[in-house]
Amino acid sequence: MAGTFSQVYIQIIFAVKGRENLISKTWHEELNKYIAGIIKAKEQKPIIVNGMPDHIHAFVGLRPSMAISDLVRDIKNNSSNFINDKKFVKGRFSWQEGYGSFSYSHRDIETVYNYILKQEEHHKKKTFKEEYLGLLKEFEITFDERYLFEWLN
Repeated sequence: MAGTFSQVYIQIIFAVKGRENLISKTWHEELNKYIAGIIKAKEQKPIIVNGMPDHIHAFVGLRPSMAISDLVRDIKNNSSNFINDKKFVKGRFSWQEGYGSFSYSHRDIETVYNYILKQEEHHKKKTFKEEYLGLLKEFEITFDERYLFEWLN
C-alpha cells in the first residue's frame, strides 16, 4: 500500500503585544520548552524554540495535514495562558496579532537551527524590525507596512 511522505520545515516568528520586552531571562527557557511541548502535542516536530524578550522563533518540522495558522493560534493561545497562569508578568500577557512563517529545505536545518539558537548574539547587530523586514524581502513576500507588527522606536 502506497503512503504519503513529506517533511516541511517552517520558521515561525511572532512578537509580544506592543513589542514590550516581557519575556524574562528567568523564565524564557521554561517558555521555550512549553512552546516545544505544544508543537509536539500537535504531532509536529519542534526543532528549536528560542527568542528575545520581545519575540519568539520556532523552527518546526510540519506535517502537511497541519495548517500553519492553526498551529500558531494554538501556540499563542496556550503559551499566553501559561504565562498568565504562572503570573510571570504583571497584568495580562498577550501576543501581537499576526506572525511570519518562512519555509526551508532539509539542507537548511543546521543553519536555521544555529540562527535561532544564537538570537541574543544576532540581535546585538540587527534589530528585530531589521531582521523581520530582511526575511520578508529575502523570501520575496509582498507586504503592506500598515499590517506589520507594532514597532518600538
